Amino acid sequence: MLLLVPSLAGLVGGVILPLLGAVPDGAIMLFSGMGDIEQAQESLSVGIGALAGSTIMLLTIPWGLSVIAGSVPIKTVDGKRKAIYKKGTKQLDGDRSKTGVAISEQIQKGSYIMILTTIPYFVIQVPAFFIEGNLAVGERHWALLGFIICICGFVGYLAINVKASQADEAKHHRTQVMITLLKKGQISLAGAFESVMDTYDTAESSSDTTAYEAIPGGDDDVPSKKVKEYLCDVLKSSFKKYDVDGDGELEFSEIKTFFRDFHENATDDDAMALFKKYDTNNDEKLNFDEFVLGCYSFLKASRREKNVNARCENNAECAVATSAADQALADDEEEEALPDEIAELPAGEQQYAIKKMAFSMLAVGTFMVLMFADPMVDVMQEIAVRVNIAPFYVSFVLAPLASNASEVIASQYYASKKTSKTITVSLSALQGAACMNNTFCLAIFMGLIYFRGLAWQYTAETISILVVQYIIFAMTRENAMSVRKGLIIISIFPLSIALVAGLEALGFD
Repeated sequence: MLLLVPSLAGLVGGVILPLLGAVPDGAIMLFSGMGDIEQAQESLSVGIGALAGSTIMLLTIPWGLSVIAGSVPIKTVDGKRKAIYKKGTKQLDGDRSKTGVAISEQIQKGSYIMILTTIPYFVIQVPAFFIEGNLAVGERHWALLGFIICICGFVGYLAINVKASQADEAKHHRTQVMITLLKKGQISLAGAFESVMDTYDTAESSSDTTAYEAIPGGDDDVPSKKVKEYLCDVLKSSFKKYDVDGDGELEFSEIKTFFRDFHENATDDDAMALFKKYDTNNDEKLNFDEFVLGCYSFLKASRREKNVNARCENNAECAVATSAADQALADDEEEEALPDEIAELPAGEQQYAIKKMAFSMLAVGTFMVLMFADPMVDVMQEIAVRVNIAPFYVSFVLAPLASNASEVIASQYYASKKTSKTITVSLSALQGAACMNNTFCLAIFMGLIYFRGLAWQYTAETISILVVQYIIFAMTRENAMSVRKGLIIISIFPLSIALVAGLEALGFD
C-alpha cells in the first residue's frame, strides 16, 4: 500500500521491505543464540540451518520455478542467445534448451553485489581453519571484523536500493498495487493518483509532456511524462474491461460506468463535458489516448475543486453555498456504497489513511514474527530430537517454508506474466533476499559469536552457502537462462544438503 505514495517509495521499496523480509530469519538466528552458553552453542545450529536453508532455497527452487513459469522462446541473434518477448511468441519449443528467460543487466549487476556480500563468510571461515584450541576465543576478533563488514554491507545495500527506487525502478510494483486496490474498491481513482500528481506534475516541466499533444481548442490539462506513464499502466486493463464490444473505444455509457465503479462522483454533465472535449473526431467514442487525457482532466478538475473548497472554509457565504450544493446533489443522487472506509475519504486524506494502515499492519506483522521466533527455535530442536536428525537439517528445510513464503509467491506471480520486466523483478527479489541474508542476518550471527563468546564451527554449511551463490553468479553471465538450467538450479537444493552431509562425514566441523 505504501508504494502508492511516491514520496515514500524510495524508503519503502529500498529499506522497509528488504529489512522486514529478513526479520523472520534474523529473529530465528537471534533467539537460537540466546540462553545458557552451552545451550546457545547447541541451538545455534538451528540458526545456521535457517540461514543456509533460506539463502540456498531462495536461490534454487523459486529461481528455477520462475525460469519455468516465465519461459519464452530463446533464439540466437548476432551470436548471442536472447529471450524473445513479443506477442504471438508465447508458444514454447519442446527443447528446453531453446526456451527460458532473459537475464537483464540489472540481474547481472545484482549477482556481482551478491558475491561481494559473501566476503564476511571468508573473514570468519578462513581463520577458523587455522585456529587451534578454543575456537570461541580465537574467532572472537575475526567475528567483530565480520560484524563490521556485514553492517557496512547492509547499509550499502540499502543505499543502492534507495537510489534504485528513487530512480523509479519500483514503478512496476507500484502500478500493480494501484490496480489491485482500485479493483477491490479500497481507494478511489483520485486517491490513487493524488500523490503521484503531487510528486511528478510539479517536478517535471511542460516540455516533458511529449507523449500527448494538447487538444486543439482545449486547455493545458496535459499530464507530465511520469504521470502519463502511470495513467497508461493503471488504466490499460480497465479500458479493456469497459470496452464491452471490443472495438478499442469507449462510448459515453461505458465511461459513466467507469467513473462510478472507481468511486468518482462524476455527474452526467461532468462526464458529457469531458466526453465532448476529448472526442476530437466527433465519432461519439473515445480511444485510449483520449480516455487517458479525459481521466487526467477530471482528476485535475477534482483537485482544483478541492482547493476552492479549502479556501472557502473561512468564508461563511461560500460555505453556505457549497453546503447547499452538496445537499442538492445528495438529494438527487443515491450515494454509492463503498467496500472500504478509505475510499470514502477525500483524496488527500486517503493518502494519510494509507500510510497509517500500512505502518500499523507492518508493526503488527513484525511483532508477531518476533513473538513466535523463540518458540519456533524450540519446536525445530524438538523435532530434531524426535526424529533423531541434526537440528541443522530440520531448520534447513522447515525454516525457509515459514520465513520466505512471501518471496516465493511473489517471484512466481511476476514470472508468470512472461515479460522481460517482470522476470527481472522476480529474480532481482530473490537476489536481494540472498544479499540481506549475507549482511543483516549474518551480522546477527557475527554479533552472537563476538558478544556471547560462541564458536563458529560451521565449515560445511559455509561451503554449501558459498558454492550455491557462486553457481548462480556463473549462470547469470549470459543474456538468457534456459529451462534446462532452471531445472538444474532446482536440483541444487537437495544436492546442497547432500554436500553438507558429505563434508561433515569427511571430518569438516
